[in-house]
Amino acid sequence: MNIKQAKAEIKHTVKAYLAKDQDGMYRIPYIRQRPILLMGPPGIGKTQIMEQIARECRIGLVAYTITHHTRQSAVGLPYIKEETFHGRSYSITEYTMSEIIASIYRKIETSGLAEGILFIDEINCVSETLAPTMLQFLQCKTFGNQSVPHGWIIAAAGNPPEYNKSVRDFDMVTLDRVRCIDLEADFSVWKEYAKQVHIQNEIISYLELRPKNFYRIETDVDGMRFVTARGWEDLSCLMEVYKELDIPIDAGVVGQFLHHEETAQDAAAYFGLYHKYQDDYGIADILNGKIKPQISARIEQAAFDERLSVISLLTDGLSGCFTKTALQKARTDLWYAFLKDYRRQLSDARDPHICYARLEKIFEDTFVQEREAGLLNRTQIKNRQWLVQKLKEFLPQSGLAPQAAFAEAKKGFDQQQEILEQAELAAGIALEYAFDFMEQAFLNGQEMVVFITDLTLNHEAAAFLAEHPSERFTRYSRQLLIGTRRQQLLSELDRDIEQFT
Repeated sequence: MNIKQAKAEIKHTVKAYLAKDQDGMYRIPYIRQRPILLMGPPGIGKTQIMEQIARECRIGLVAYTITHHTRQSAVGLPYIKEETFHGRSYSITEYTMSEIIASIYRKIETSGLAEGILFIDEINCVSETLAPTMLQFLQCKTFGNQSVPHGWIIAAAGNPPEYNKSVRDFDMVTLDRVRCIDLEADFSVWKEYAKQVHIQNEIISYLELRPKNFYRIETDVDGMRFVTARGWEDLSCLMEVYKELDIPIDAGVVGQFLHHEETAQDAAAYFGLYHKYQDDYGIADILNGKIKPQISARIEQAAFDERLSVISLLTDGLSGCFTKTALQKARTDLWYAFLKDYRRQLSDARDPHICYARLEKIFEDTFVQEREAGLLNRTQIKNRQWLVQKLKEFLPQSGLAPQAAFAEAKKGFDQQQEILEQAELAAGIALEYAFDFMEQAFLNGQEMVVFITDLTLNHEAAAFLAEHPSERFTRYSRQLLIGTRRQQLLSELDRDIEQFT
């Protein structure tokens, strides 16, 4: 199962496990809520999908890498307790609350979320002293003598033995009490995710040409050599900042993330070519409607990898336009929702100034609570921080009538609408210029399939096109992405990639 399928299955499980009947009881009894066990190679994204699921389902998440824990921190410390049975006193061994169980209750108190996921990573790599505790945890949902609170779903992850020498096999008794999901690396699925989180486009472009280098684990006389999805994403984060600081990326730096010398050198060489193509072809000029005269002749003679790189650069430039538009739209929508609520409450408000200030405080408090609960991603946090500042800036003066107060509060929003409109206009023009170049260079070839597919996979581009339809995008989508013509072009593309690699 690939990571996308696994995420969908786990979300379905969360909904089922947290479903309640009319009396408020969980439909599936807690004892029958089998823990989820994700088994797959390292760096594939097991922890990340748990974070995404918790955020999207708006529930809490407590995550631990169990190899970092001792038996005492997982189970708790023993202490002697006196109890009386049939008139006689006995010394009984009890345990303090486990650090892990305590973290769940702490999460509930700080976030206000009564339900969530307890995620234990590397569960089959625990020390010998902790192994029985992990088996008890999976079978009985307890650490020591404390149970995981009802409403908290247990999920765990482990690596197959071929990837980790410390792995311990689960016995039949344990496996019969969990839902085991086996994961495998899949570049096509990762590419969708990479587009959404803005992985550096040269990485995506390289992997489209070298899909076999997406995930590699090899062992030879010199030891283990490997490349993982985590390595590509971490490298992307560094590359983004290095670009801003004008720091070059060489094979040595790439090799710190991709522990496979041949792949690291190959990727670094491609990154250099990629940026050379950006300058040679004048991608920024193309998106501004200024195609250099020599470009058409060069692209006709270009090798397969160069043509695909140019398309990737083109879609990367467009992606920047769509990202700006999506950012401004998200901020405009947030502000609109606030003003809509403000206008609704103005009719009953004694003082428009106090009413606005109260709503602004509610918005800010809700934002802080959701941020602390982990319910917001990075972009959502930035947008809400931005709006908090804007709301304070456009606070209506005291003493104004309701209509005048609303007009005062709306001034900033009107400015924001203009910014959004300009961003949408710029994105639409850039898209048309991109189509001008693609038609001139490739027309109905397989390169156009790549271009249209990349636009389709980019969720910000798809959102833009849904609100601002492009006649040419619609036409080429129908011509190239449907039926036998699509199959023919994709077959040609696969053949060219196979020959190139």
